[in-house]
Amino acid sequence: MATSIDVSDLDVYYGDFLAVQGVTMTIPARSVTALIGPSGCGKSTFLRTLNRMHEVVPGAHVEGKVVVDGQSLYDSAVDPVEVRRHIGMVFQRPNPFPTMSIRDNVLSGLRLNGNAPKGDQADEVAEKALRGANLWDEVKDRLGKPGMSLSGGQQQRLCIARAIAVEPQVLLMDEPCSALDPISTSAIEDLIDELRYDYAIVIVTHNMQQAARVSENTAFFNLAGPGMPGRLVEMSPTRKMFTKPDDPATEAYISGRFG
Repeated sequence: MATSIDVSDLDVYYGDFLAVQGVTMTIPARSVTALIGPSGCGKSTFLRTLNRMHEVVPGAHVEGKVVVDGQSLYDSAVDPVEVRRHIGMVFQRPNPFPTMSIRDNVLSGLRLNGNAPKGDQADEVAEKALRGANLWDEVKDRLGKPGMSLSGGQQQRLCIARAIAVEPQVLLMDEPCSALDPISTSAIEDLIDELRYDYAIVIVTHNMQQAARVSENTAFFNLAGPGMPGRLVEMSPTRKMFTKPDDPATEAYISGRFG
């Protein structure tokens, strides 16, 4: 099933502090949505609400709705761990498990979920995920080597393989290329271009050129001043956003006049 996300009047709190206010948007299925805006405007915080990762911070909570395929993610009957299985996340810096092999890194999410395949089936799952992350040909002869033995770009693709091994519906990416060199960045962008046909992808990026290259839709976040909550200023097809945005603040940010 193609999965979209509907966000309505979402406020995000850390304790009493309102970090993000009043976000309403629809994230389409089988496409890439980029979140852009200056540092501190709530892009990553908002991203983490989409799979309830922000809740690992004590006192964090939301008001409003996040609905995936008709199911409210914040319904009291919904298990956050199950949410994170269906909505995977790739972080800013590659984070393979240092004591695990390449193969075991890929399978680790399934083991944590209690769905660990064994024997030939485990090999098939690992190969499928590594092929999906465009990493198989580079590592197929050293699957028993530590994941940390790979280059930074390969480690990030290994983390993507780990995320897609559990067969999620959505992939969240928090500045996945910010710690990578240009060649590795290009490889990740090519991979995103391929994965868009299978997942809804949401990517936070500070790189305007990257947002223009990889996404079909772009959302611009901003804040009115220090200590104020981040807000969604506008969301539109990426081509329109980068050629004729609706809000003067969006144009100022995209053109480099602030941020």
